[in-house]
Amino acid sequence: MQTGLNLREVHITRYVTPLREGGSLPAIAEADDAFLYVLKFRGAGQGTKALIADFVGGEIARKLGLRVPEMVFAYLDDRFGKTEPDEEIQDLLKFSVGLNLGIHYLSGAITFDPVLHPVDAGTASEIVWLDAFLTNVDRTAKNTNMLMWHRELWLIDHGASLYFHHNWDTWEKQAISPFKPIKDHVLLKYATRLEAVNARAREVITESFVDEVVAAIPSDWLLEDDDRKVYSDFLKIRLKNSEIFVKEAEDAREALI
Repeated sequence: MQTGLNLREVHITRYVTPLREGGSLPAIAEADDAFLYVLKFRGAGQGTKALIADFVGGEIARKLGLRVPEMVFAYLDDRFGKTEPDEEIQDLLKFSVGLNLGIHYLSGAITFDPVLHPVDAGTASEIVWLDAFLTNVDRTAKNTNMLMWHRELWLIDHGASLYFHHNWDTWEKQAISPFKPIKDHVLLKYATRLEAVNARAREVITESFVDEVVAAIPSDWLLEDDDRKVYSDFLKIRLKNSEIFVKEAEDAREALI
């Protein structure tokens, strides 16, 4: 499992197949290291913002000790778009030339089912805390974005996190806001240790770690030079005010049960 922030850069050598269940048409692709990756494209609907959210969210989850597949910066050159017969995919590839995000493909993994795959209170609380912190709207019963692989729980796809970056003008307000969509979280009813997780997370996710993660975002994924500082400030402020979103999660859990 990947550790640290020394992300490798790979070059895509083969486009294998699209994953059409994803709205942004991610794909399975092979790289020059002979591994398969789920490739998230910069030319998809949400552009590089989704890649930033996925990368930042995944690295913070890993720092908390949760399982996240290795992520790599995946370079795509223009030859793929020229040979793809499907026009929709051809356009996607054409607009995705350059650095994209690759997530190690967990071959044989199955979709997490809370009925079939019990989760302990500590892990559930960590995941609920993470998603409230990241403002991740996409971990519901309809779309858990979790996989079971070798009988272990793995988190995937944090691209719907950090949605403040779709409205930059309100980022300071959103940094100290509760996260109301947490009421729909697939693991909320099992998250009985949120206060303990909150205390530990505030020790583990240091300001220097936040700066390290944000510094690793590729420059050409950012729209403006100042965006990097906004991401860093948002995460630090939200962490300092974590009791706001923790209380929202606890209240939502009480209403649920």
